[in-house]
Amino acid sequence: MSCTLIRNHSNKLSALKLEFYRASNQIMAGIAYKNEKPLADNTEHRIRLTLTSQDVKSLEKVCAQLIEGAKNENLVVKGPIRLPTKVLRITTRKTPCGEGSKTWDRFQMRIHKRLINLHTPADLLRQITSISIEPGVNVEVTQAN
Repeated sequence: MSCTLIRNHSNKLSALKLEFYRASNQIMAGIAYKNEKPLADNTEHRIRLTLTSQDVKSLEKVCAQLIEGAKNENLVVKGPIRLPTKVLRITTRKTPCGEGSKTWDRFQMRIHKRLINLHTPADLLRQITSISIEPGVNVEVTQAN
């Protein structure tokens, strides 16, 4: 009698475990589905464009084109925010062997950075960023919702 009671109890436990497993998978699938957002929706996103370059003129030209395109679409634009220039310096000896007079070469690279904040739907963002970007200008697009 006790053996059948234990079997029935273990069958109920395994059935409960299976039901819990199925329910948790459905819940987790629902959470994953709710967090996915389609790209072509018309809700406004806060978009941050980070532009970096070694050449200031080309960087300013791309910034002006992006801002002009956004203002033509009547979007909220903040920027360009000019961040401090990062200067990377390397000082090295001129001679490869170490002999001779102590002469040094000083090399440096200046990296200029600009931020542009936009409030835009995703489809307009593709349209705005479809401009021709100068060579040497890197553009990163991040969504800050």
